[in-house]
Amino acid sequence: MGSLSSRVLRPPGRSRAQQEPGSGAGGSARRPETGGDAAGHGFCYCPGSRKRKRSSGALCYCHPESETDEDEEEGNEQQRLLNTPRRKKLKSTSKYIYQTLFLNGENSDIKICALGEEWSLHKIYLCQSGYFSSMFSGSWKESSMNIIELEIPDQNIDVEALQVAFGSLYRDDVLIKPSRVIAILAAACMLQLDGLIQQCGETMKETINVKTVCGYYTSAGTYGLDSVKKKCLEWLLNNLMTHQNVELFKELSINVMKLLIGSSNLFVMQVEMDVYTALKKWMFLQLVPSWNGSLKQLLTETDVWFSKRKKDFEGMTFLETEQGKPFVSVFRHLRLQYIISDLASARIIEQDCLIPSGWLSSVYKQQWLAMLRAEQDNEVGPQEINKEELEGNSMRCGRKLAKDGEYCWRWTGFNFGFDLLVTYTNRYIIFKRNTLNQPCSGSVSLQPRRSIAFRLRLASFDSSGKLICSRTTGYQILTLEKDQEQVVMNLDSRLLIFPLYICCNFLYISPEKRTENNRHPENPEN
Repeated sequence: MGSLSSRVLRPPGRSRAQQEPGSGAGGSARRPETGGDAAGHGFCYCPGSRKRKRSSGALCYCHPESETDEDEEEGNEQQRLLNTPRRKKLKSTSKYIYQTLFLNGENSDIKICALGEEWSLHKIYLCQSGYFSSMFSGSWKESSMNIIELEIPDQNIDVEALQVAFGSLYRDDVLIKPSRVIAILAAACMLQLDGLIQQCGETMKETINVKTVCGYYTSAGTYGLDSVKKKCLEWLLNNLMTHQNVELFKELSINVMKLLIGSSNLFVMQVEMDVYTALKKWMFLQLVPSWNGSLKQLLTETDVWFSKRKKDFEGMTFLETEQGKPFVSVFRHLRLQYIISDLASARIIEQDCLIPSGWLSSVYKQQWLAMLRAEQDNEVGPQEINKEELEGNSMRCGRKLAKDGEYCWRWTGFNFGFDLLVTYTNRYIIFKRNTLNQPCSGSVSLQPRRSIAFRLRLASFDSSGKLICSRTTGYQILTLEKDQEQVVMNLDSRLLIFPLYICCNFLYISPEKRTENNRHPENPEN
């Protein structure tokens, strides 16, 4: 077959249209002659223009290919319409099942009674639960019963939680409010509903904040959600010092606080002395939970309360009294060597009379020997990464940068003659070993080179304390000559979300390896 454009279509029995006399190149086209059977049909006038006027059923003889092209277009459009899906919202099967079978209880074959309520349910749906699947498939007497009384030993479970748990068997999705998640989790664990347990866990991880973290942590331990427990602990390590809160101090148990204070990942603000101060405030609130003042008033009230009780200690420190003994295990995790290295902090520790003098004597001796090693043995600092040493003995300190700008600071305390200056400028964090350039309140080492082991972490948090972004150098060894500086981190724009929190772990001198001749008595309590 030839191409369509090569043929001229004519009505049957018609001759070729003739041009009227006098018509030329500029003349107008005459109408095609038609017979009587064409009466009532429309005609196409095409005087060179692209526009054509047609009535229904008319044929265009000036452009013989037009009919075929339009027929093809119409066919293509119809084909497109046939292959285009159309959506119409139907009534959801899941919603119908939930409404008809669960809420209305139609065709129920079993009744579940618990906590003074009853549910008309269906065995085939209940078998999705590991609890009921075992009950119905074994030789239990309940497998043939139509009414089952459930004993609810868990006080976290209430009627509303059971309603959600049973209802989850009849629908695809469940909306869980954070305020209800612990009760629903308890019900889901009892009924062995793995999908609902997982959804509760995800809800908890997404909604950790100062009001929920302690409850979530406890419940996660009770019901075996290790990932939730880990997430709560991370939140507490990040926020205990950076966003102190009176109610949080009241809720934190001794065991949880022991984990936090002992961790090298605690996001410390300022220095170790501030960890001691936070512990002192926490202990006061554990002893006087009815106190309802503000965070600004808390330290003053704490000092007044402990000061009034000094006369009752009878020569003992508070942690040696019956009232103070439960808190010993927490205070054991303080890194006292970085508190007594600052004179003002050492005086406060002595005046408070909270820490047993035996603890302090041991630390004073340890630090004196370390200083002699630095001065007389030419100790230059750590030479290799020992993660266990760093995590257990490093100095913890931090700083909050409220807004972008230029900052330069040092953390207080005597660090064996290593005067470290920290600078933040133009997205760089720089460490400098100061010897002669800047004034220093204490003595500085003039050794040609000194080394430190360190880890630098940066973080930004949202209003709920959730980590927005973070970055770390990991543990490193840095060797600096006198007055030498070194860029230790270059921040990209994604991390510049202020306020920006900086936390460092430092080890200026390695702990002396113990031998049988210099081993100190171990602490009786850990």
